[in-house]
Amino acid sequence: MGYNAGNFDVAVIGAGHAGIEAALASARLGCKTIIFTINNDAVGNCPCNPSIGGTAKGHLVREIDALGGEMGKTADECFLQMRMLNRGKGPAVHSLRAQIDRRKYADTMKHKIELQENLILRQAEITELDRDEDGTWKLKTRMDAIFTAKAVVIATGTYLGGRIFVGETSYESGPDGIFPAKFLGASLKNLGLKLRRFKTGTPARVLKSSIDFSDLEVQEGDVPPVPFSYDTESLGDNKVVCHISWTNEKTKEIILNNIQRSPLYAGKIEGVGPRYCPSIEDKIVRFSNKQRHQLFIEPCGLETEEMYLQGMSSSLPEEVQTEFYHSIKGLENAVIMRPAYAIEYDCIDPTQMDNTLEFRDFSGLYGAGQFNGSSGYEEAAAQGLIAGINAALKVQGREPFILDRASSYIGTLVDDLVTKGCNEPYRMMTSRSEYRLILRQDNADVRLTPLGREIGLITDERWNKYLHKQELKKKEYKRIKNTVLSPTDELNNILVSRETSEVTTGVRMIDLLKRPQLNYDCLTEVDKDRPDIDHNIFEQVEIEIKYEGYIKKQLEQVEKMRKLEKKLLPKDVDYKTVTGLRLEAQEKLNNVKPDNIGQASRISGVSPADISVLLIWLTQRG
Repeated sequence: MGYNAGNFDVAVIGAGHAGIEAALASARLGCKTIIFTINNDAVGNCPCNPSIGGTAKGHLVREIDALGGEMGKTADECFLQMRMLNRGKGPAVHSLRAQIDRRKYADTMKHKIELQENLILRQAEITELDRDEDGTWKLKTRMDAIFTAKAVVIATGTYLGGRIFVGETSYESGPDGIFPAKFLGASLKNLGLKLRRFKTGTPARVLKSSIDFSDLEVQEGDVPPVPFSYDTESLGDNKVVCHISWTNEKTKEIILNNIQRSPLYAGKIEGVGPRYCPSIEDKIVRFSNKQRHQLFIEPCGLETEEMYLQGMSSSLPEEVQTEFYHSIKGLENAVIMRPAYAIEYDCIDPTQMDNTLEFRDFSGLYGAGQFNGSSGYEEAAAQGLIAGINAALKVQGREPFILDRASSYIGTLVDDLVTKGCNEPYRMMTSRSEYRLILRQDNADVRLTPLGREIGLITDERWNKYLHKQELKKKEYKRIKNTVLSPTDELNNILVSRETSEVTTGVRMIDLLKRPQLNYDCLTEVDKDRPDIDHNIFEQVEIEIKYEGYIKKQLEQVEKMRKLEKKLLPKDVDYKTVTGLRLEAQEKLNNVKPDNIGQASRISGVSPADISVLLIWLTQRG
């Protein structure tokens, strides 16, 4: 049975961070789009951290914004506190992080979807997905409604086959007690997709009034706070502070005495968890010599008294959680409002997709977010944007949109997933990019806004604003190149105070900025003609001057990489027929089906010798 409920260009399954970006991108590119969610009240939910950004993740948010995505704008609208992480390190690893009002964030995103032209939000559980002979996708709901679409993006997050674990208790559920997607997994398996089980977890939420903040370290936000979006003119003031506490030997003792009651250590959880975001019991066991572990106490919003305990995810029983939380300074009388839990869910092996996030064997079917084996809101949103763009472009008969590793962290993320795969939930880190000095968070607009404009996601207003900024940047570079400062006492006092040599003759501003001890801020008093422009312009100019040599070297590396990327490999080749390839290389190449030599060289198990064989083979083919 069933009834025809509507025909669409693009359908998106899931309205979390991946689904939202996918649906908005598709609709804004002119495609008739529908987005499905099990519960309308869960759209844009942040079931774990009430935050956006962080190390490397802040880069992703800036890049999403530069391409015309929505996460950065909404984070700015809902921020409670902003901090630029890693300021004491080089500019390549500076990353913005926002503490956000999680309910306001979700409500804002939901409203943007409701207001978006060409987009319909529908509360429904998709139970079956199938494809007609003509390539049209059919989506069936639990209510027997049948929708058709020319392209589909699957962004099910942790809902697909979701199961909650708290100590000895286990039950089917999505995050925050919402129904899981119970039936779709079987349909995807029947379709031919390879599914596996991953797991993640979240800490408890505790009542603010039950926390003793009097002796805890206070963590302030930046003044002034820096926005994510290039569209945001000003954020206003930070609205909250966060606090820091530490576990102790008593905490460790309680956890170890109850470790057999952890479903992870009792063997009840089959899914693989995230190595880079372990539970507190995992930290205690893996880092047994460590005396204490840090936790951050963070507000979940202005209209709630729930506090989030970052760094304290757990799947131990409720009573054990209460006991070990009470062993921590400031939490001696903490009242748990929501217990910590682990969640296990279905996801796919991302090596089944190409760099557009389209499944190679299923034309018009795309995956994004935790469904692809990643973790994190930001990683999900980035993939959703790429999947949504490419779904729309496919429907419209346009060329696909692919970002390479040298263009962005988004390109690195996608390439890592589809080329290397992942044996645990994938998390973006600055160390994953070999080109991180040119892929900084400050220059995301320079790298990606022209591409967003070409696709059709950057408005005229935004584009003109971008062009104006680039013109100001050129003028500023010319100004400091031509500005000569006299060897005054005022200047030399600054130089001595910064432990760099004095000057006896006139010196160009650009030459002073090349000195590692100096920056724009410390030269403010002697730089009399400095224009009143966006601080981000000064930041970009200074970085490009200081790191000119290193940037040049990375650009040379990029050029070499892109030469290899231009050497295309046929999609229909059976690598078992290529003489000289090792057996492991044959298997890996057949599994991934790389687009080019560059991608082939990044596959785990494919050696430089194998690449040489492929290059010779390509030459012989002509």
